[in-house]
Amino acid sequence: MTLSRTALLLLLISYLLGSIPFGLVMAKLFGGADVRKAGSGNIGATNVARVAGPWPGILTLLLDAGKGWLAVWLAGRVLNGDAGTMVLAGFFVLLGHCFPMWLRFRGGKGVATAAGVFLALCPQAMLAAMILFALVVWFWRYVSLGSLTAAAAIPVLVRLLWAPHFAPPTIVNLGSLAIALLVIFQHRANIGRLARGEEPQFSFNKKQDKV
Repeated sequence: MTLSRTALLLLLISYLLGSIPFGLVMAKLFGGADVRKAGSGNIGATNVARVAGPWPGILTLLLDAGKGWLAVWLAGRVLNGDAGTMVLAGFFVLLGHCFPMWLRFRGGKGVATAAGVFLALCPQAMLAAMILFALVVWFWRYVSLGSLTAAAAIPVLVRLLWAPHFAPPTIVNLGSLAIALLVIFQHRANIGRLARGEEPQFSFNKKQDKV
């Protein structure tokens, strides 16, 4: 796949868009806390909710998802729905979120941003992944376990639900897998704690560490 200058520019824009640390901004706006120094130290919505409260957590979730959606939508809009560039834009916006240059490449875990990416790429697959995430969190109360389950399932869901009677292009399959693997990689510490039975359960009312 050969990328045009326009496509390369879109990938750069996607990375820069992804690198906007909405969690850090929302936590400071709603109380001045630096989420990098509280809770798990993560700038994602879960830690923002625990450190600063539910509203900044919800806003962070929406904004992080929004930048994932916007990057993919913009790529599709500019390049007339080219699926390859759209999924690459999704991967680059996720890279920006997980490894923002402004924060010394220490960002979030990418769940909300990836959700926005797949909402733009394949809404049906995203809806199925959200239901799976909600069921896992409801029964086991582990946000990380729900995130890992949804991430592991999304490449399969995209392949199955891309379009009636049509499989997605190979680049979309590979891109979806790469996005899922990056989200799982960002949860490597959570995987260790889950395996040891040390992962704390989620609650808006308790400030818990290392989630």
